[in-house]
Amino acid sequence: MSGILPGLGLLVLAVAMLWALMAAPIGTRTFRVQARIRAPKAKLWQALHPFGDFANWYGAYVAVERIDDAHGRVQINWDGRDGKPIEREFELSDVVDGERFTMRTTEDNSLAMSFWEHHAHSVALAGADGDVTVTLSETDRYRGAAFFLFRYFAMRRQASKLRQWAETGTVTRGGVFEHPLTQFAMAGLSALILWPFFGLTREGFLLSVALTIVVGLHELGHMVAFRIMGHRSTRMIFIPVLGGLALGGRPYNTHFEVAFSAIMGAGMSVFIASLAFAASFLLQATGYREAAQAAAVFALICALFNLGNLVPVWKFDGGQALRQIMRGRLTQALASFAALAAFMGVGLAAGASLQAMLIAGAVFAVLSVMTAGSGVKPRTPLKPATAAEKGAIAAAFAATFAAHACVLIWSVGQVL
Repeated sequence: MSGILPGLGLLVLAVAMLWALMAAPIGTRTFRVQARIRAPKAKLWQALHPFGDFANWYGAYVAVERIDDAHGRVQINWDGRDGKPIEREFELSDVVDGERFTMRTTEDNSLAMSFWEHHAHSVALAGADGDVTVTLSETDRYRGAAFFLFRYFAMRRQASKLRQWAETGTVTRGGVFEHPLTQFAMAGLSALILWPFFGLTREGFLLSVALTIVVGLHELGHMVAFRIMGHRSTRMIFIPVLGGLALGGRPYNTHFEVAFSAIMGAGMSVFIASLAFAASFLLQATGYREAAQAAAVFALICALFNLGNLVPVWKFDGGQALRQIMRGRLTQALASFAALAAFMGVGLAAGASLQAMLIAGAVFAVLSVMTAGSGVKPRTPLKPATAAEKGAIAAAFAATFAAHACVLIWSVGQVL
C-alpha cells in the first residue's frame, strides 16, 4: 500500500484541482476592474463604446455595424469554423452618453446562445479629463473557476492596454502570460510542485523534470494536429500539476477534427517512447547501463502518461476521440468500458496490484462524471465523420494504445 501512496496523493490533488477549475458550483458572479487613466474622457468613451470612433483601438474588431441606437453587429478578430471572422449581434442598455453602458450578446454565429444567457459587460467612466477612472465589469454564471479566472485576467489586461493606448497612442499586442519565457517558467514551477511526489532527492527531481518534458511533447502533438487541420495559429499553456493545454486558432469544424486532434497527443508521443525504448537497448548493448536505465525510465513515464490520457474520461483525449466515432450512448458506454478494461489489464500486466488499479479506475470514473457535459456548445452541430474517418480514428486509437502498452510493460520490467 505504501508504494502507491505518492501516486494516489497526486491523483487526489489533481482531482481536487480539476473539480475546482471545471465543476465547482460558483454561480452568478460579477467582477470589476478599475484603471485611472490620464487622458480625455471623450477619447476613452469613443474607445470603449462599440459605436465609438476608436472602438477598434486594440484590433479586436474586423468591422462594426450599427443596426439602431441600441443594437449592432460586430465581426471579431477571431476565426470561426469556416475560417471567417466570428459575427455577433449585441444590445446596449443603461446608456448614459459619455458615462456608462451595458452590453449583452443577442446572436452569435459560432457559439450556442446558452453561452451568453447570463452574460453582461458594463463600462463606466468617472472623473474629469486627465484623471478618468474607468470601471469594467463582467457578469456571468460559472461552473468551475477556470473561465472566471480567465475572464478576470483578460479584463485586467484590457484595462492595462487601454491605459497604454490612451496615454501613449500605441499599444502592444499579447501579454506576459503567453510569452514563451513565462510558459517555460510555468513548466519549471510544475516540475518543482511535482518533485515531492517523487521524493525530494536528485532522482525524484529528474523524474519530475522528465514528466514535465513528456507533457510538453504530448501537447506538441496536439499542436501539430491543429496545423495539419488548417489552424493558422496554435499555442501551448502549462498548468502546474494538471499538465498542459494546447490551443488551436479556431473552433473545431468536424467530429473527425476533434478526434484526430485528440489522438495526436499520444500518437506523436509513440515515436518519443519508441526512441527511448530503442535507445535503452542500444545503450545497454554498448555497456552504458546507467544511461540505458535512464532511457527506460523516460520510456516508462512517457508511456504511462500517454496511456492515462487515452483513458475514456470525458475531457481526456481518449474520451474525446471515442465520443466522435461512437455517437450513440450505448456504443459510447461499451467502448468506454472496453478501453478502461484494457487500461486496467495493461496495469495488471505491468505489475500493479488489483487494489491500485481499482483505485485508479474509481478516480477516472469520478473525473468523467465531474466533467461530463462541460464545455462550450457550438451554434450548429459539427460536421459528422465519414465511415472511413471513423475507421481511421479507431485504428489509430488501437495502435497508439497498443504501442504505449507494450513500451510500458517492457520498461517496467527494465526499471524494476
